[in-house]
Amino acid sequence: MSQAEGAATFRASTDLYGRFVGRYAPSLSAALIKAVGIEAGSRLLDVGCGPGGLAMALADVVGAENVVAVDPSEPFAETCRTRLPGADVRVAAAEELPFPDDSFDGAFAQLVVNFMSDAERGVGEMKRVVRPGGAVAACTWDYADGMTMLRAFWDAAHEVAPDEAPQADEATMRYCTLPELTDLWRTVGLDEVHGGELGVSADYDDFDDLWAPLPSGLGPAGAFCAALEPELQEALRVACARRLGDPSGPFSLDARAWYAVGSA
Repeated sequence: MSQAEGAATFRASTDLYGRFVGRYAPSLSAALIKAVGIEAGSRLLDVGCGPGGLAMALADVVGAENVVAVDPSEPFAETCRTRLPGADVRVAAAEELPFPDDSFDGAFAQLVVNFMSDAERGVGEMKRVVRPGGAVAACTWDYADGMTMLRAFWDAAHEVAPDEAPQADEATMRYCTLPELTDLWRTVGLDEVHGGELGVSADYDDFDDLWAPLPSGLGPAGAFCAALEPELQEALRVACARRLGDPSGPFSLDARAWYAVGSA
């Protein structure tokens, strides 16, 4: 699955997104903001805002009137507008940001860079619209090891569908390791580039709460799940639950993301 195809799988129910990776948004947004640092009153851009998890966290620091957000999905953009009525939310792709040069004090992209159709151009656009000295920052999941929920899913997928899973596994996506992410930041000409890891967690009522969004086709994992025959889909559910300890009640899962930040 290409990066563009992976991005298309998120153009679905915003409610399901909230039950999928969206439930990590509050802790991940807080961790990214803390790592980067934000000054009150800054004018900030959220690229690939989805239903608004990071945009709302940014607004808590600088005020909704100082937050601009874009997403290529109209349903996600509309949800973000509803959740954050004071912000300027538009439908736009990272690769073609509809803003003049030096429009913002900082630009952020949360769980987006690896789904950009042209990541170098997208991050270059983020750099273009940020004033000299402003921060350009992003984070992506550590799909290979640190994102527990998705790693359990893909390990189970390799078990039940060994011919199909290797090429679909999100661990094969670009810009999901710290060296790749920081190298991309340097390639587009950002200065003072550095990065690190963000540790977050999310709570689930039970395993069914975790599994529910996946057969809908949401995200690359969901698209893979939805494409399976019913018998294989059930085998995948059982294998995934087993890898998480067959939880029968509430549980929490940890997740790790990598972040990069540089100066425009």
